[in-house]
Amino acid sequence: MATTITMPQLGETVTEGTVERWIKKAGDPVEKYEAFLEVSTDKVNSEVPSPVTGTIRELLVQEGTTVATGTPIAVIDEVGAAKAAQPAQSPETQADRDTAPPKTRDAMAESANAEPVPGFNIPQLEVKSAAASSGAPAKVPPHSNGQREEAALRGVSPAVRRLAREHHVDVRSVRGSGANGRVTADDVLAAAKLGPASAATAAPAAPAPAEARGTAKPGPGNTSTYADPIPGTTISLSSMRRIIAERMVESRKTAPHAWSMVEVDVTNVWEWRKREKDRFERDTGVKLTLLPFFIRAVVESLAVFPLMNSKFIADGPAIHVEKDMNIGIAIGLPANLVVPVIKHADKLSIKGIALAAGDLIDRARRNKLSADDLKEGTFTVNNTGANGSLASAPIINAGQAGIVTMETVVKRPMVMDDDAIAIRYMMNSCLSLDHRVVDGYVASGFLADLKKRLESMGPRGAL
Repeated sequence: MATTITMPQLGETVTEGTVERWIKKAGDPVEKYEAFLEVSTDKVNSEVPSPVTGTIRELLVQEGTTVATGTPIAVIDEVGAAKAAQPAQSPETQADRDTAPPKTRDAMAESANAEPVPGFNIPQLEVKSAAASSGAPAKVPPHSNGQREEAALRGVSPAVRRLAREHHVDVRSVRGSGANGRVTADDVLAAAKLGPASAATAAPAAPAPAEARGTAKPGPGNTSTYADPIPGTTISLSSMRRIIAERMVESRKTAPHAWSMVEVDVTNVWEWRKREKDRFERDTGVKLTLLPFFIRAVVESLAVFPLMNSKFIADGPAIHVEKDMNIGIAIGLPANLVVPVIKHADKLSIKGIALAAGDLIDRARRNKLSADDLKEGTFTVNNTGANGSLASAPIINAGQAGIVTMETVVKRPMVMDDDAIAIRYMMNSCLSLDHRVVDGYVASGFLADLKKRLESMGPRGAL
């Protein structure tokens, strides 16, 4: 029986999707729940699992094409249908089979340890032959390790490969825990924690950076991408990069940007976080950074200056003041930028914000965000200081009135109120605002209030 696959709806408000990449090609076998397609929707790439086991008969939509949800995109011949279509065995064939000698133990072991079908990444069964159990050397097919590694690589998703590159993990040496032995993101992260010694087999040495990039030549097996650019080549934009480019241009052309900055003494917050971070990570498994403290101060300041939590409606024209405080977190990834949203952040404690942010950041890095994770943001926080930035003028997320940054924290000698000089932890906070919605008076008031709240936090308190 043939099964027609349609473009899935990957979020409540998603009405279309882009075929980013076919993981499987026409004629390839596919197992139930195995990813065979990568779909892009609103800056999120999602792998689509097959609902049946069978063979890809036809791909109806080309890569890079955007279609509405529910549109047929592929046809899969179910494996049961293929079996049913086979002619019935003749009596002579069945009789011959009934009288055939039983398989030897060695033959059964050899069958169990056969190479997997390309694309399936089937785990190798640990079955020993009689020769192996008796101490005789087992026969190993030539190049079996290389074929096995190649088959394993074909079964790894692009997101997992990217995660493996970030953590310097060779996926060929990782034992998969997913369906049919598939290597998952959790497997890569576990291998990264254990270190190189955890590899089941020694991985080939990686080329030096100069060999890998500086002298690389573009070719059939060496494609230049945004996450892995090659000098002298042109990179084709993915659908996500196109969306990012369009929205950045739209934001700059539509909203008149203005910019302001304050200097914040975060010494007390720094000491508070330093004292709590080990216990917090031990209890929750999430690293405690300055981000949740900063977001908590932001939502408190938004409550005092609600115009900063607004958006401009061009059709009115009018200004809509948002009821909810849904804080977007700008997260830079090797191939794109995403802004997942903490819903109702004003209702959360510092601990609650830390857990919500940790979950979103983790899923963003593992390419597990849904389209719903990105919607309904009303204000954005960008931790540009994570990369050492001292000051920046970020572009507003379209449809919002402002975006505020956390710049890097530096120790500096400061003159205190009593004219004493002390070493303090200092951080700049930069605000970009839509001048159609917010005037300088409101923006500077918001920043001053944010500064006051951050400087009054800690060094003790309840998370």
